[in-house]
Amino acid sequence: MGIISFLFGKKPLIHFTKQGSVRHDLPEEKWKKWKDRFEQNPDYNWKNHTGRQTIKKKR
Repeated sequence: MGIISFLFGKKPLIHFTKQGSVRHDLPEEKWKKWKDRFEQNPDYNWKNHTGRQTIKKKR
């Protein structure tokens, strides 16, 4: 890691198309792992997220 990368971060792996949408430049294996994680664990599924979770206090 060079000093420039340390100070300014890595180059993002996204590109903008001519239509203005975002295209992520990720390998197919990474997309598959991401999809599998959301399908296998409902805690990762954003559709199940209510925005608030209550924490029970131990007494």
